[in-house]
Amino acid sequence: METIITINGNVKHAITLDPTVWIFDDRKIDLNTFFTEGFTERDEDEEYKRSMGNHWSREIMEGATFPPTLKTEKKFDRQKLVTGTFGISLDQFVKNAEPDEDAKTITFLTMDGQKDTFPISDIDKFLFKFSQDGKPLKEDGPAHLLFKDGSNIGQPLRKVIGIVID
Repeated sequence: METIITINGNVKHAITLDPTVWIFDDRKIDLNTFFTEGFTERDEDEEYKRSMGNHWSREIMEGATFPPTLKTEKKFDRQKLVTGTFGISLDQFVKNAEPDEDAKTITFLTMDGQKDTFPISDIDKFLFKFSQDGKPLKEDGPAHLLFKDGSNIGQPLRKVIGIVID
């Protein structure tokens, strides 16, 4: 089975993606809660500032040693990684490929030869599901294309192996 996804076509940089490493990416999205609780875009700089402020406050209040709950929090995060269902937003990868200004469409290619084409302006409406219950999508992966509005959650585009920008 193919485990990589390529982005090419009318772009400045052809990119190869490896969905098996996205489990370690901080931009991953928990799909168990995404479609039920809603999702808000995160400002990573603001989150960093907030987390550093909380860390600083914790050190002032409790000293420089880590409280015992921190070990439990880390253990919980690891447990979530091995049991969770995750996706990642697609727009950041396409932006890194730098589509040319005259690019109009984005086409998703599957291992089965299927091609689904959408306007490039819809790039922020897509997610790649790459993990189900803590396991990579081996049978029908490496990724599934989902719409952020949840309209195709029961029928995602499976076995996505390529993205072509035209």
